[in-house]
Amino acid sequence: MLRVALFGAGRIGQVHARSITEHGEAQLAWVCDPIEQAATTLAGRHGSRASADPQDALEDASVDAVLVASSTATHTDLIRRSVLAGKKVLCEKPIDLDMGRIDACWNDIAGHAPFVMLGFNRRFDPSFREVRERVAAGEIGAVRAVRITSRDPQPPPAAYLGVSGGMFRDMTVHDFDMARFQLGDIVEVQAMTSTNGLEMFEAAKDHAQAIVVMRAASGALCTIVNSRSCAYGYDQRLEAFGDLGSLEAGNMTATTVRSFSAKETEAAGPVLDFFLERYTPAYKAEFAEFMTAIREDREPSVGFGDGRAALVLAEAAIESVATGKAVRVTGG
Repeated sequence: MLRVALFGAGRIGQVHARSITEHGEAQLAWVCDPIEQAATTLAGRHGSRASADPQDALEDASVDAVLVASSTATHTDLIRRSVLAGKKVLCEKPIDLDMGRIDACWNDIAGHAPFVMLGFNRRFDPSFREVRERVAAGEIGAVRAVRITSRDPQPPPAAYLGVSGGMFRDMTVHDFDMARFQLGDIVEVQAMTSTNGLEMFEAAKDHAQAIVVMRAASGALCTIVNSRSCAYGYDQRLEAFGDLGSLEAGNMTATTVRSFSAKETEAAGPVLDFFLERYTPAYKAEFAEFMTAIREDREPSVGFGDGRAALVLAEAAIESVATGKAVRVTGG
């Protein structure tokens, strides 16, 4: 039984707590959060120990692994401390908002045989994964283009915009990783954005929507379409287009029932409301991969380098918006 310490008892920490406790080979040993009541409440729900200080869990020799689901600003410190304490690490995206801190973290842990998996959960979404596997099997021939659509149902609070690092580092980073998952290395990025004339985005110097066009090393093109709000729910779609056809992963609804009448055709219920509903199976599959990689003594399928590469693309998009030009990248 693998004993896991969870750092972070907020909304995403609660999702991960369920993934840990529902896995037959893992035990949630600790929940640590600077808000001690939050840690105590979540730990009590799952029969774990609680602390406001992650060092308590890191000093517990019976803990094999940690799952970092705390605020982004804490990630590099907790990754570093966990690896140096001999623990396996699964860390939520992003590693950090600053490339310098990411590289400094890697320099500190590289000599300690680090096992660090990054929480790009959408790689484990069954539909997106099936598209990749069928592309790899040659079903649509050479891939020429990938289209990724990701729209949130409503904007985040204005206070969150001020600390999020901006749309590209916070939201689009998932889509940058998905582009790499589907196409491999990206070598060129161009982006355009809009505030939609909304004061909250203008004040935060952030974006209400963005369109990013990229070129992969293979020559294939990729388009990412983002919006911070969407009237019909959480819009999550993917299309791969190739010489022999295309594969598309569409939105999910609560049921597959469709209505046909004189007024409408193929009318469906609303799409799932937000990421907790849409990606719960992906979070469970992500943790299962973490466990399997540990058991098989191999590298996880998405690692520290993938986290860094996604931020490289985010920084290129930011530069493109500022300059109005396409940006060549390496390591993306």
